[in-house]
Amino acid sequence: MNFFLSRSFFRRARCCALAGLVAACFAAPVLAQVPAPPQANAGAVAPDMVAQRVSPSAWYVEGLSALGSGANQNFISNAAFVVTATGVVVIDALGSPALADRLMAEIRKVTPLPVTHVIVTHYHADHIYGLQAFKAKGARIVAHRAALEYLNSDTARLRLDVSRKDLAPWIDDKTRLVPADEWIDGPAELTIGGVRFMLQPVGPSHTPEDLVVYMPHEKVLFAGDLVFRSRIPFVGQADSGHWIKSLQTLLAFDTSVIVPGHGPLSNEARKDTELTRDYLVYLRTSMGQAAKNMTPFEEAYQATDWTAFEHLPLFRVANRMNAYNTYLLMEREAP
Repeated sequence: MNFFLSRSFFRRARCCALAGLVAACFAAPVLAQVPAPPQANAGAVAPDMVAQRVSPSAWYVEGLSALGSGANQNFISNAAFVVTATGVVVIDALGSPALADRLMAEIRKVTPLPVTHVIVTHYHADHIYGLQAFKAKGARIVAHRAALEYLNSDTARLRLDVSRKDLAPWIDDKTRLVPADEWIDGPAELTIGGVRFMLQPVGPSHTPEDLVVYMPHEKVLFAGDLVFRSRIPFVGQADSGHWIKSLQTLLAFDTSVIVPGHGPLSNEARKDTELTRDYLVYLRTSMGQAAKNMTPFEEAYQATDWTAFEHLPLFRVANRMNAYNTYLLMEREAP
């Protein structure tokens, strides 16, 4: 037997041990966090949804800077729509069928034209649980083919099962995952009602299927969750290295306004894109050094100076998880 085990072996072993510990913690019941029963949430005051104008033909609705819950109907992400001569193109479908219905009501305040297309920037729950409402109205759904792996995974099924409990009554046994009608594999263009939409894949970044939508005639970029404005991004299992490179792709567009996946509109494309980029770079630098030195995560997290980001909304909710996932990512990337 070889007793001189490699450095990479110990990295992998510690990674597995930490992952198991976190999994156990999240699996354990926490009574204080048990969601309210559906009837309690059913009477909750619905969060405001008001379509705000982005450009001559585009509008968006802004989700709350919060975690999804029954009380807020999972209204925690943005969605947008563009009015063309022949119909309306929606970008992302929000986090529940009820929210999608409310978005359609906002659209009807602007135009009587039907929603003909929904372009999905990525298949995270807060952006896609409303798809079935648009599908029922005859809209054609467009997304990147890389989402198929997630749609057919146990992860997607289990996430929906959990959402039916945590987001009741807005997510229930009638809520389903809806695949695209048109899957794209690379850069694509759609011209709808005389309006040109450029679809640019930018994954794997926040997700493998990340897609941004650019309207060149009005210089509007719908960035999905590549850009989180005025709040901490959700990193999850993201490929943060490629995400950073993809943000440079976004800066190459001649953009007057960015509609982010979360947060208010951005009229300062470089500044707001760089906020997300700088946070990701800092995570990779700090956690990468800890992984290289084989410093235990807990010790590394406590020793890291988070001053530059701790004032941002959702820092206390998301930062620790982001740092931990980045720590594991840097373990895997280490030689």
